[in-house]
Amino acid sequence: MSTIAQAPALDMNKLNAFIGQFVMDLGAAVHSGMVVIGEKLGLYKTLASGPMNSEELAVKTKTDERYLREWLSSQAAGGYINYDEKTNKFSLSEEQAFALANEDSPAYLPGAFELALGSLAAVPRIADSFRTGAGMGWHEHVDGVFHGCEKFFRPGYAANLVTSWIPALRDVQEKLETGARVADVGCGKGASTILMAKAFPNSRFFGFDYHDKSIEAARETARREGLSDRVTFEVAKAKEFPGNGYDFVAVFDCLHDMGDPIGAAAHVRQSLAKDGTWMVVEPFANDQLKDNLNPVGRVYYSFSTLLCTPCSRSQEVGLCLGAQAGEARIRGVATAAGFSRFRRATETPFNIVYEAQP
Repeated sequence: MSTIAQAPALDMNKLNAFIGQFVMDLGAAVHSGMVVIGEKLGLYKTLASGPMNSEELAVKTKTDERYLREWLSSQAAGGYINYDEKTNKFSLSEEQAFALANEDSPAYLPGAFELALGSLAAVPRIADSFRTGAGMGWHEHVDGVFHGCEKFFRPGYAANLVTSWIPALRDVQEKLETGARVADVGCGKGASTILMAKAFPNSRFFGFDYHDKSIEAARETARREGLSDRVTFEVAKAKEFPGNGYDFVAVFDCLHDMGDPIGAAAHVRQSLAKDGTWMVVEPFANDQLKDNLNPVGRVYYSFSTLLCTPCSRSQEVGLCLGAQAGEARIRGVATAAGFSRFRRATETPFNIVYEAQP
């Protein structure tokens, strides 16, 4: 006798709530493209000067009014800009302008969306990697990943690195003020290196990254900022960067991307002066998965799936710490590399700063 499968009993309130979440997520997904367009074309910066309609914004930005009308409507629907139905004009609040139009703001947001869009370009290849286990090197991603990453992290570094992270370390600020040798390993396009160099003019800085295009961009920034006499950028892997006797070595948001973070940490230890300090900045994460199931964890686990884990898997060892490694695993890396002292120095909602010493 055949049986007919019964439809599951659904709680319609729960179903509708989940569908509502889906609508929000779908809107956010396509909205990321809108933010990148707004940043690329200078729409936010122009709109920050005062209320205007689509025709006025089109004239000021030399863009097509009809496209702008759709873009403005999407932004108003998403709460990223404001719409006055009486005047038919759009505007940015002070807070919106601070986050969307001011590149020097510690809350500048567009870079995060550029990073997200660039990461999503790899979805077909990453989906295949789920079947094969293959990796994907950082250098294999589209340029939006490199540009977006720098824009995404730089505001947080600008807000915290010199004012709170370095002061939280033992004796490091004093050494930098007097004159220290500093290595920034995995420096990318050099945002962190440049920030430190500008804050501590008596110190000498060396930035290392295996990605040649990022190093080229970092060198250009150093030249433009007039820092080439004190800042050197070189193409080098984390386990192979040159030099020793460094008073301070920093690794920003990239230890978890490395195939062999223990090997990299051991090389850092070997390169340090006897009283040197290694600062490890990592995405904020708790040790237990259940404690990371929140909006920040969602962001980092998603980026880790598309960027961090494939990057590690593409290298030797392929430890794949992931962007939500947590303090216990980072401590384990430092201890395995021979560091005898390790502590959480400080934190923000998005980062944890660890200090390790020989």
